[in-house]
Amino acid sequence: MRKKGTEAVARVVVGVTGTPGSLTALHGAAAEARVRGAELVAVLAWQSPGGELGSRNGWGPTVLTECRAAAADRLREALDVAFGVVWPRVTVGGLTVRGTPGAVLVDVARDPEDLLVVGTGSRAVLRRLVHPSVARYCLAHASCPVLAVPPSPLQAELAAVRRRNRLRMPLVLREPTG
Repeated sequence: MRKKGTEAVARVVVGVTGTPGSLTALHGAAAEARVRGAELVAVLAWQSPGGELGSRNGWGPTVLTECRAAAADRLREALDVAFGVVWPRVTVGGLTVRGTPGAVLVDVARDPEDLLVVGTGSRAVLRRLVHPSVARYCLAHASCPVLAVPPSPLQAELAAVRRRNRLRMPLVLREPTG
């Protein structure tokens, strides 16, 4: 909890990448912030080209400045896509931090009164091998409560349609249930 004047301000910290899964988490975080009367802090972690090893290759300050600016643009775009013209009825702040996503989120949400919201994203086998789970890292290392938001069911439907298209399978039409 952060002090603002004489009153304490609770925070809901959410990781944002611009993917559909992170946008779902952003909406969940906005809802939590409304319920709690808290500030919403959208965080985008970024790394220099080539990661930490790439930063040792002599990238100059110009490249890092460009990367930082690109990250800020991506964060603004993600917030615009998520909320459009109807922003949540809470204070929204944005933060871009250089580092790995899990470590950055845990560091930003270090106050025990914070709530950290992360999307669980797609966890296909190949993706798990290449990119470790940010949600698992946060659940294991955070000093505050963590809310893991599953992907939207529409995201799974879209992935299934894409798989069918890639495999050139016919679209199966069915009557809506309900």
